Amino acid sequence: MTEPRFDQLHALPEGLLEADTIDLRQILPKPTLMHLPGKLAEPLFISVLLHGNEPTGFLALQQLLKKYRQRELPRSLSLFFGNIDAAAQNVRRLEQQPDYNRIWPGTELPASPETEMAAAVFEVMRARKVFASIDVHNNTGLNPHYACINRLDNDFMQLAALFGRLVVYFKRPTGVQSAAFAALCPSVTLECGRPGQQHGVDHAFEFLDSCLHLSQLPEHPVHARDLDLFHTVAQVKVADAVSFSFTRADCDLLLNEDLERMNFTEIAPGTILGQARNAALSPLLAQDEQGNDVTDRFFDLKSGNLQITRQTMPSMLTLDEHVIRQDCLCYLMERLPLP
Repeated sequence: MTEPRFDQLHALPEGLLEADTIDLRQILPKPTLMHLPGKLAEPLFISVLLHGNEPTGFLALQQLLKKYRQRELPRSLSLFFGNIDAAAQNVRRLEQQPDYNRIWPGTELPASPETEMAAAVFEVMRARKVFASIDVHNNTGLNPHYACINRLDNDFMQLAALFGRLVVYFKRPTGVQSAAFAALCPSVTLECGRPGQQHGVDHAFEFLDSCLHLSQLPEHPVHARDLDLFHTVAQVKVADAVSFSFTRADCDLLLNEDLERMNFTEIAPGTILGQARNAALSPLLAQDEQGNDVTDRFFDLKSGNLQITRQTMPSMLTLDEHVIRQDCLCYLMERLPLP
């Protein structure tokens, strides 16, 4: 197998703080792990651009590094710049690539240079005794800002609560960065709304800056009034054999054009998501945390209408057909009481 394809740096390269994600490859020609010293030695790990068309984390990181350009960082930083090639083309991933947020230890993907790279980054950060891990993303659909965690431990919830009261707990998909680093430290994924929104950049920057100043996470339990906690119980994909669209009625599945407005909204049984032309085809596939097929628990076809059969709350619904094929249609969640 080829060597892990990433560089390690110990200083900011010239031009990084002024670059945009399209030009970034001229400064960082491949995925890069960068270590910057700070007053507290255990580093804060921040990963950005695991998806090349999600620039908010990179922009927030530029803002953070500019703030400390002429002064000592409160805590050491380890920064991972992920899918540089996809960022150059402003796409989630290139067609021949795996998803960079599915390649981390615990993945179900076959071994590849990318999974070897992610495992090597993980081992570097284990040796550096990482303090906390933050992975910054954007959504393609209409979603609020929220944080995701993979463990219900108090320090994970405390870290997430610093970003906002809306927190999602999930176990699938596997191979995500935050789930891998949960074995090393409190970790969180930030979902910062759509790309191109300055308030998403500002929100991420404020969170990163706050985390830099933490000497430790609070030990007292998170109060129920400070957190709205949801559990992802299913990932929903359009079946591979099914053609779909939001506009073309000649497809197997015509999805409603206002679908993304259902994100983070309690959906009642009987809510219609679209119309299916072929009753013999099961248009959607829903899998639970163990990978079991639970499609029949959530969806039904009645007179050609694809409808929800139980109360649930979707997230990550998008109108981007390419992203739906590359990733999924949505996730389904249920409210979870604080442990």
